[in-house]
Amino acid sequence: MITIPPNLKKGDTIGITCPAGYMEMKKVKTCITVLQQWGYKVIVGKTVGSNSANYFSGTDAERADELQAMLNDKNIHAILCGRGGYGLSRIIDQLDFKPLKKNPKWIIGFSDITVLLAHLYTKYKIASLHAPMANAFNNGGADNNYVQSLRKALKGAKTQYSCATHPLNRSGKAEGALVGGNLSLVAHLVGTESGYKTDGKILFLEDIGEYIYSIDRMMMQLKRAGILDNLAALIIGGFTDVKDTERPFGESIESLIAGHTAEYDYPVCFKFPVSHAQDNYALKVGLKYQLKITAGKTVLKEV
Repeated sequence: MITIPPNLKKGDTIGITCPAGYMEMKKVKTCITVLQQWGYKVIVGKTVGSNSANYFSGTDAERADELQAMLNDKNIHAILCGRGGYGLSRIIDQLDFKPLKKNPKWIIGFSDITVLLAHLYTKYKIASLHAPMANAFNNGGADNNYVQSLRKALKGAKTQYSCATHPLNRSGKAEGALVGGNLSLVAHLVGTESGYKTDGKILFLEDIGEYIYSIDRMMMQLKRAGILDNLAALIIGGFTDVKDTERPFGESIESLIAGHTAEYDYPVCFKFPVSHAQDNYALKVGLKYQLKITAGKTVLKEV
């Protein structure tokens, strides 16, 4: 059984922390204002806009302690990670999730936060939200469908999204628990106690800033580890700022993934709106979804 955190109501408190990379305070201000306009109280951790002199938002101990304090605090009803980057795998084994199991709350984020979302599902069967983080609220982003999808998800609305078809889609219908996130991190977690067990699941993947050959290598890692063998379905989201080598790899992201999954018979869709770009719908990791891929469109809905 999956533990589903309670819906947020007006007056509830959202804590904002940066458990991985550094983030300037000015980039979080709009997010704070909008969350307050939505009716929530906001607590901002010291890791946000910290005085860190390096890549991280604080030392491993500082980041772990702040996240742990928010996990423990019964008066914080959801935790929004300010940004991803890198750093959660350095602290994940230091965290105690027993308080979260007793008092569940939505943990929100994507990118490097995939480590946390996967750990919560695999080890503790706690649902979480792969969704826009603080920077997505800037430059009018708070009003777009993607940030608004987070607002609706926190209030308890069942999520349903659709997107255009893609010539490499493999049509079909599937149901299963939804798992996934950033491809680099999903591959990174293979062989660890945090790694996803994907049999019968709908797996979604996205990434940013990778060379095409790196994407190919990571897909090979998933395939050789059996992660792709018994999926209910595969959702390929956006691959932002993809790079190629001086001597071209010779394939697009979509064609190489289609090649890696050609031997399987489950549905596969491409260009689904989950990504590091603006198009990044809130997805409830661990909950049951239905995916329907037809010649006309792709529909993913919570069931």
